[in-house]
Amino acid sequence: MESSSENKKKESIANGNGTIKPLETSEEEKERYKSLYIIYFTLFLQSLGLAVCMTGIWPYVSKLDPGTTKEFYSLIVAANPLGQFIFSPLIGLWQNKSASIRWPIITSLIIFIISNAFYSSLDMLVGYGVKYWMLIIRFFTGVASANIAVGRGYISAATKVEERTHVLSMASLSQVGGFIAGPLLQAVFTAIGEGYVLSSGYHISMYTVPGLINTILGAINIFFFLPHIFVDHNIAVREQMALQGKESAKETYKSVKIDYLVTCALIFSYFIVCVNLVLLESLGTPLTMDQFGFSRKDTLKWNGILVGIGAFVSCVIFCLLPRLSKILKEIDILIWGGMFIAVIGKIIYIPYRGDPPPIADENFNSTIFLNNDNSTEILGCPVKTQSWCATTSHALGIPEFVIGYFFGVIGYPVGVTLIQTLFSKILGARPQGTWMGIMLAAGSMSRIVGPIVIVASYTEFGLGYTFAWITIFMCIPMILLYSLRNRLITDTPKADNINMTDVKSQTA
Repeated sequence: MESSSENKKKESIANGNGTIKPLETSEEEKERYKSLYIIYFTLFLQSLGLAVCMTGIWPYVSKLDPGTTKEFYSLIVAANPLGQFIFSPLIGLWQNKSASIRWPIITSLIIFIISNAFYSSLDMLVGYGVKYWMLIIRFFTGVASANIAVGRGYISAATKVEERTHVLSMASLSQVGGFIAGPLLQAVFTAIGEGYVLSSGYHISMYTVPGLINTILGAINIFFFLPHIFVDHNIAVREQMALQGKESAKETYKSVKIDYLVTCALIFSYFIVCVNLVLLESLGTPLTMDQFGFSRKDTLKWNGILVGIGAFVSCVIFCLLPRLSKILKEIDILIWGGMFIAVIGKIIYIPYRGDPPPIADENFNSTIFLNNDNSTEILGCPVKTQSWCATTSHALGIPEFVIGYFFGVIGYPVGVTLIQTLFSKILGARPQGTWMGIMLAAGSMSRIVGPIVIVASYTEFGLGYTFAWITIFMCIPMILLYSLRNRLITDTPKADNINMTDVKSQTA
């Protein structure tokens, strides 16, 4: 087995005098990994900010304005990714033009803090178009989350090729960590219930506390990006200069040609894979209330627990991916371990057995739930707004709901991580902020179109029809990537196999 000093020697380049100079010193490596840990925390925070409010938006807005329709709710859900869609390429371009990612990140975090402070104060705006304020706030929360493109672009620059699958897996794991903590916190906050009102008129409740927590964590995140705490690193271009024997970074960028067909296929596939997240975000809460007759409080509690457990399972998968990628081809894991499993999960969601869903109508013998504040809810599937509730033969069973969800839990992390890994490797050492912004925008587009189309389809036609066309749609990228499989097989080059005699260590 080789010693660590021998490994370090391999990861080196030669200066003009022919003497060996390492790609980085041990101190630079420690500093580089510290910067990556800060990026992990930033990605964690953005996921937490989404997940801690995700299951609570529908019950919160329907409490603030009982006249809010599910169609308007779908617009609220879509507002977040719309902000991300518009600003991801822009902030990615800012990253490429900037010497540091510090100010793009800090600016986005300031927007994140302000948006969450307003979210936790919405009770004070009842009677002043509160649902529209919710729409605006969710849009700017999405603008703030565009910093994910900056974070992933930075990871591509601050990692060597052989590290990238592992680091991107850990980045995705950080995001899933946010999805674990968010729903679990929301489930814990249900103990607060409708809460109480301070003398200032500010409400402390299971809906407002998540916004307060996001505000505090956003301030902590800004602190981590202050000078002397966060330092930018770009080892990827130095590694490629060594591998290709180039004198400058610009020469290195130009030497790698982009396979545009493959990159477009990966971006489209990323769009489809993100539909997995959209389904839970847009349909998870209304579906459980309609199909199972859950109250708002029970929906928050059980969906929060389910999402938390599912996110834990995703963590395990993220940890296994780097090991699996050393045994199997990444593209094969993506197609069969990611997309195929996700498709099976969607098929399971098509109802085929059991009783019809419970009906929510004052003219029926419906269940009425009494909340802590003495308000009431009619539980079940609302016939007035969803006529199919009265005619559908089968409701979705709880076992199918849970099993289908966990199939999606397996498929989503595999798909998201390996698509981004392959995408980054194909782009090479060039600055990837804009490209990562485009990919993130594609994911955002799925969260813009998805809620509107999926909720409208569910409201108009029901569960079976909706998941039938979703299943067909998700088969398309699987077939596309399989047809491009040979162009997506990437090898990890080793610096010690390249003649590096005339390569300089500095980047241009």
